[in-house]
Amino acid sequence: MMLVISIVMGIVPLLGIAWTIATGTITTVDGLFMSLILLTLSAVFFLNVFWELRDRGAFAFLDKRKVAAQVTPKVPAKVALANKDAKPKEGEG
Repeated sequence: MMLVISIVMGIVPLLGIAWTIATGTITTVDGLFMSLILLTLSAVFFLNVFWELRDRGAFAFLDKRKVAAQVTPKVPAKVALANKDAKPKEGEG
């Protein structure tokens, strides 16, 4: 529910900027500052939407570390330890 509220509250300031442009007050100092304030409000709410979606795992495909970990084959621990502890023979080293 919080996600929907944040999306709506992010769109409302953008509608205010559209209204400021439609009425022609964007060229005044008041219109410019109103647009900056409304853009800031919209950015805060959309940042909240981004964080909420990230926490829910909607952007999991962007995490390269997790994707790389899933792609690499897993070596059993016994095989990895056997290769690590193996000493080269006298003729090999």
